[in-house]
Amino acid sequence: MFKNYRIQDYNFRLVLMVLAITVIGILAVGSAQADLSQKQLMGMLLGFVLMVVISLFDYNWFLKFWWIIYLVNFILLALVFIIGEKTGGATRWINLGIRFQPSETTKIMLILFYAKFIMKYKDRINEIKILLFGIILAAPPLIMVVLQPDLSTTIMIFVVLCTMLFVGGISCKYIFPILGVSIPTAVIAFLYILQPDQKLIQTYQQTRILAWLHPEDYATKEAYQQLNSIMAIGSGQLSGKGLNNNMITSVKNGNFISEPQTDFIFTIVGEELGFIGACAVILLLIGIAVECLIIAYKAKDTSGKLIAVGMAALIGFQSTLNICVATGLLPNTGIPLPFVSAGLTSMVALYIGMGFVLNVRLQAIRKYNN
Repeated sequence: MFKNYRIQDYNFRLVLMVLAITVIGILAVGSAQADLSQKQLMGMLLGFVLMVVISLFDYNWFLKFWWIIYLVNFILLALVFIIGEKTGGATRWINLGIRFQPSETTKIMLILFYAKFIMKYKDRINEIKILLFGIILAAPPLIMVVLQPDLSTTIMIFVVLCTMLFVGGISCKYIFPILGVSIPTAVIAFLYILQPDQKLIQTYQQTRILAWLHPEDYATKEAYQQLNSIMAIGSGQLSGKGLNNNMITSVKNGNFISEPQTDFIFTIVGEELGFIGACAVILLLIGIAVECLIIAYKAKDTSGKLIAVGMAALIGFQSTLNICVATGLLPNTGIPLPFVSAGLTSMVALYIGMGFVLNVRLQAIRKYNN
């Protein structure tokens, strides 16, 4: 379970990038809603401790309990429909003495589960029955997340799992036919959901897409936040207006964006820290994702590689989604910016995931030295 590691083998570069992006997040969240900064700081400290502790465990020891991980994840998601608390029109939270969001922990737990699943069946991963088995296992958690409703997180998890399958060795004889079918299907589905009488997605989800396509028609309603977000980011210019500023020209101070501390935290970064601050956030997130990919490349086994790739995909795709929403490049999805947005469940879960990635690196170097 525990192994002897050398301190010089620890990936301090990844740790420093994670801490740096979190500190920026704490400052931005504190500026958006002052009473949350201390909570975010406590979340960072808890996450850091868990990250360090988990990084010293052999990740393969955790993966021995892969079916327990899957079952615990299933139970937590099921509890949302039994004792879940409704917030903002969605039921995504449960309170078991600690209030948290199971869909955020699902991301990490499914990465661990499928790292073991693909490792176990790596020589048979291209057999139809194995692929179907993997798809069937993914269906219950994905369905439960989308029913909360949380379509954006469902898509996010699906993309991460597809990335892991690709790296795990799924054959091109499946990839190309799947893309050949899924891309036209996606286009047809997109055109269908724009119709007034469509039944594929909920009305509010359709309205978000329409507001993205025709913001001028929804400027005072559904497109209001995104239009103000774009204006706020642009108004930050090179160096921003400063954190916790009192400028009357501030979009944040005028309350033109609801809940800026969560989904639109990048707006706060752009307005108050300017182009320099926004670039710093983007570069740090890219750096974390790339570092995870480097660790994946050097991993000692398939499961370690897939854990690191899964975390890289999670950080990369989720960051892209959030920033594209804040800048109007994608419809409003309601997905947090990793390490930056307010939310302890998301932050702690990501720190736990980074702990596993750090151990993948330690294990690889230990094997090389031996």
